[in-house]
Amino acid sequence: MVMPAVATRLPAARGPLSEYVRDVLSGPVRELSPPAVDADPHGEDLTLALHLCYELHYQGFPGTDPDWEWQPDLLRLRGAMEAVFLDALRAETPGGDVEEVLAELLVEEVPGRGVSHFLAEHGTWEHVREYFIHRSIYHLKEADPHAWVIPRLRGRAKAALVAVEFDEYGGGRAEDMHSRLYADLLDECGLSTEYLHYLDDVPAPAIATVNMMSLFGLHRSLRAALCGHFAAAEIGTPPSAARVLTALDRLGAGPATRRFFAEHVEADAVHEQIMRHDVVGGLVADEPDQAATIVLGIQATGLMEQRMGEHLLSCWESGRSSLR
Repeated sequence: MVMPAVATRLPAARGPLSEYVRDVLSGPVRELSPPAVDADPHGEDLTLALHLCYELHYQGFPGTDPDWEWQPDLLRLRGAMEAVFLDALRAETPGGDVEEVLAELLVEEVPGRGVSHFLAEHGTWEHVREYFIHRSIYHLKEADPHAWVIPRLRGRAKAALVAVEFDEYGGGRAEDMHSRLYADLLDECGLSTEYLHYLDDVPAPAIATVNMMSLFGLHRSLRAALCGHFAAAEIGTPPSAARVLTALDRLGAGPATRRFFAEHVEADAVHEQIMRHDVVGGLVADEPDQAATIVLGIQATGLMEQRMGEHLLSCWESGRSSLR
């Protein structure tokens, strides 16, 4: 079993906002005069700048003073960037009825077109390794963003979500934590297991998905959106993981690489039911006014996955690398 290593550096800037945040985090905690936020909500600059701010609430960066986490001026800048990102998510998601939106996720398009379909049918080891690099930004965190929502729930929804999280953290066994399983996968494929090692290499869509989870988790007003996201992720994972397994079998992948996806086919099939009926169902029963926010989380997840999928497929189908 391979233990994920900690991050060793701050990533390179991708524009004026991320350069400002990077420079701030490289110095001592002090009062700031943050710049105005006028950036593409899905662009490289704002996406990285927001990720740097969010990372202060996770493992941080070596040499960065941990007290930046609650520095008021930096929080104001983060809030301004969050507003731009959240406004875009709300504008680009249509809304609807919770049960109908969840039911739509259970319907598989035939023939399907997506990253897992491409990998199953046409993927090479180069494609698979690139895909693993993109997903490392999330999977070396795995369950951590969802843990923020636990104290924000109550009753059936809280108990059920904790049960799912318990599985994500390996049922109390460090060697079975999903983040550890992903580190084993990376190691077996000759890739770095260092946390955020590939942050400089992946484009905004791979980072934005994690930003969305952090945004929803760090705001009590968006707790239902995180539950919607979590449900959507658990519903969508088993079929896509099964297709990736098809690609891995065809390519002769090793046991650690196969185990990560096999675990998600099996476990998430159970988690899907718990998330739909107990977490989302329990939350709607207790707080019916949160239904629209649950739908936001479900549809925003689809939007982020669509953006990432379009990037990967457009690159691969034209014979280019999907990495920066």
